[in-house]
Amino acid sequence: MPRGKKLVLKDGSFQLVRDYRRNGERVRYLSAERGDWEEIPAAMVDWEATAQAAKVEQDEEDALAKKVHAQEQAQRIETMLDVDASLQVAPGVFLPPGEGMFLIDGKSVKPLGQVGSEIKTDKKQYLKQVLSPIPIVPSKRNVEIPGNKAGIRVTSGQAEFYLREAPPDPDRTTPIVKSSRPGESGPEVELVRATVKGNKRQLESIKSLFGQQMEEKRNAISIQRWEIAPTVFRFTLSEPLPPGEYALAEILPDGMNLFVWDFGVDAAMGAKPATAPKKKE
Repeated sequence: MPRGKKLVLKDGSFQLVRDYRRNGERVRYLSAERGDWEEIPAAMVDWEATAQAAKVEQDEEDALAKKVHAQEQAQRIETMLDVDASLQVAPGVFLPPGEGMFLIDGKSVKPLGQVGSEIKTDKKQYLKQVLSPIPIVPSKRNVEIPGNKAGIRVTSGQAEFYLREAPPDPDRTTPIVKSSRPGESGPEVELVRATVKGNKRQLESIKSLFGQQMEEKRNAISIQRWEIAPTVFRFTLSEPLPPGEYALAEILPDGMNLFVWDFGVDAAMGAKPATAPKKKE
């Protein structure tokens, strides 16, 4: 049946029309079946039934539009899940959906949460500056994570890491936090072994003189980056990690991202001590 509106008549029948106009005692309508303008007396039209038919048709159109929208959303989500499910990270193990850093330990996938680090000024160096008659003593600052132990633990030391970033979309929000502007050539991530000092884990020390940075030190361990899919990166180690506290830090154009992904390696029961991996040149 051609699409159109129902002009319901008092005898129970109706005319399927594209449009209609009431002019005094006459109703002029464009027939959807014949494609011509025709006229009938207005007294023949059941106006209440016509309005009710129009409302029912509108409700059906709205319900159909919602159904189509829901199907499109479900298909979009299913497509995203299919893409994620295609990223096999171990036999029978697939990368979960969503953005962030994931630690792969055997057949276990552990999402790593970002933890904020803070910069602490070395009080001894500051005191030397104050007491020195000529202020040439370099200042020193340390980047530290609160707490002496990460919540996520592994025992094998042979973990791999996967980072899924947000696709390039200015209107999209992402759970990955950066303390300064991002780089333009993909994520530059370093694996840093933390030095536990009291209830802190030190990641980096920075020396500067006259406001200019002279030296930055961090115990970075060599890792290799592989781009395995758009916005998905894999990071691998050349050797197992010895027990200790670690953090994955993104190196941004303005320095190390102060929001890092931390984890710890525990010694396995009865395992021989692992050889420390090579530091990054």
